[in-house]
Amino acid sequence: MLRLRLGSDDRRIAGLAVPALGALAAEPLYVLVDTAIVGHLGVDPLAALALAGAALSGAVSLCNFLAYGSTPKVGRLHAAGQTEAAGRLGCQAIMLAAALGLALAALTVLSADTVLEVLGAQGQISHLGMRYMRIAAIGLPFALIAIAGQGYLRGISRVRLPLILLLVGNLLNVALELLFVYGLHLGIAGSAWATVIAQALMAAGFLVATVLMTTRASWRIDSSALRDLASTGGEIFVRTGSLFAAFLLAGAILARTSTASLGAHQIAFQLWMFLALALDAFAIAAQILVSQHLGAGQTRRARELATRTIAWSILIGVVFAASMMALAGPLPRIFTDNPDVLRRAHAIWPIFALMQPANAAVFALDGILIGAGDTRYLMWAMLASSTLVFAPLVVGSLLLGWGIVGVWSAILAFLLARLLTCGLRYRGNRWAVTGTTR
Repeated sequence: MLRLRLGSDDRRIAGLAVPALGALAAEPLYVLVDTAIVGHLGVDPLAALALAGAALSGAVSLCNFLAYGSTPKVGRLHAAGQTEAAGRLGCQAIMLAAALGLALAALTVLSADTVLEVLGAQGQISHLGMRYMRIAAIGLPFALIAIAGQGYLRGISRVRLPLILLLVGNLLNVALELLFVYGLHLGIAGSAWATVIAQALMAAGFLVATVLMTTRASWRIDSSALRDLASTGGEIFVRTGSLFAAFLLAGAILARTSTASLGAHQIAFQLWMFLALALDAFAIAAQILVSQHLGAGQTRRARELATRTIAWSILIGVVFAASMMALAGPLPRIFTDNPDVLRRAHAIWPIFALMQPANAAVFALDGILIGAGDTRYLMWAMLASSTLVFAPLVVGSLLLGWGIVGVWSAILAFLLARLLTCGLRYRGNRWAVTGTTR
């Protein structure tokens, strides 16, 4: 049995996971600050922010492949002593992020009205939402540059610097929000401009840090490296998109069941996302450790650290499960006092709470396989789990009247399918490819 006595490996894992957790919390903090400040402007601005912010946050989250695709590649090169090649790859990731961000910004400006219409915005809410989205779109290239910069810095084990830059950006965002919204009375537009400026300065920080750690030659366009990053990023994008699509489908099914069920699902899902932040920090630690040790040709050491990371992640998952079960009565009441919503929340609570250890294992395994560059397998495994397991079960829950318990049972089955596919891959050796490239 693997003992969890604290040692140098555990300190090393914590030294990577804790700063990563702080960095992961940056995006929710942005949304939280925007919501808290705009919420005092009235119901319409708050509703507009809810819809526009959800669309923008979803787009940025789907672009996390810019970090997850570059971290393992940079980590392998850095561990092999090829620091110049690692820097060049990091620069290519930033240039790819800038190009993608510009395209995404243009698409957002052009499609803001359509997106909000699909999300159900009307009248003044639609007008305010479009204003927010079109201003906030200016910040998308900066947001993606920051994501790519994080990927490079994680790859060279500089995990504290991204945390510092993101914390400074969040503090600046708070100050600018208060100034623009309340001081200059710019309303929801002021909130958008504050976020854009904070994102621009954060991106500048990541650019300066990358420039200082790389050579001038690293910034020349390398079409081969860009194609490699785009290929890996595309596989991670499909994998992440499939996960988002699964939860969107669950919400769509429950919207056709009852409003109370949809409300209960929202409570459980938002708590699931909150707990996922801590679990994803272990996944990032696994990405860094596995990529660096495989890059150095140390397969056995990579597996030892990977297994240790899984163990710690599962332990945190057990703590989460016990905490959620203990809070099954009072916690849902923080979000609602509607008796119908509470009844449905209590019905799915054991499923939501007790899935956390398995969820923790899946997050860690994801990080290990991403760190190993085994992203094609992850993509196909995710697609198989979502289309062959989750989709039939969740649609069946609608047709057979299983309600919210059926939907969350489908989510649990989806999670277990991912645990099986990733676990079987980890037991073998095909993922553990050494060297600077996979």
